[in-house]
Amino acid sequence: MFSCQIEVRVQTADFAVEPIYQQLLKQSPDCGALCFFVGKVRQFQPDDSGQSHQKTSALLLEHYPGMTELVLQQLAEQAASRWPLQHIQLIHRTGLLGPNEQIVLVAVSSPHRADSFAATEFLMDQLKSQAPFWKKQQNQQQSQWLESKDSDLAAARRWYKPEQLPLLLKQKAIDARP
Repeated sequence: MFSCQIEVRVQTADFAVEPIYQQLLKQSPDCGALCFFVGKVRQFQPDDSGQSHQKTSALLLEHYPGMTELVLQQLAEQAASRWPLQHIQLIHRTGLLGPNEQIVLVAVSSPHRADSFAATEFLMDQLKSQAPFWKKQQNQQQSQWLESKDSDLAAARRWYKPEQLPLLLKQKAIDARP
């Protein structure tokens, strides 16, 4: 049984994947799998109808300091309780980001690839639906707050039995922007 080390950061600065990879490589000698996911700002977003795509000039990410880190820590602890993981690193950026800039990093080490893949996917699904972040897309004509997509909520719900669903996943996300 592994004891999972968890590191969670919310920051405005960009992150580099290579040093984190090297760190996990050294700290996870018993692990056969290191899984990394990097999410970035899309150049184009579908409009409300889902038909045409609007070019993104920037994405503003806001969060609830203190609460956000706590939620990310809790999500990482959930992943560590479901799969035999040795390390989890979650980094999420905030502030004004341009197209193709990195937003989020999920890095997981585990003895086996299936567990590493599953934990990484679980963490991203939960981040998209439960973490207190708010995104405002800006393009040439306008700016608008982006709401949770039904597909993101469905992806997050699939990891739970109905009676185990967290409150935020039982109903459509509540708009609580600062």
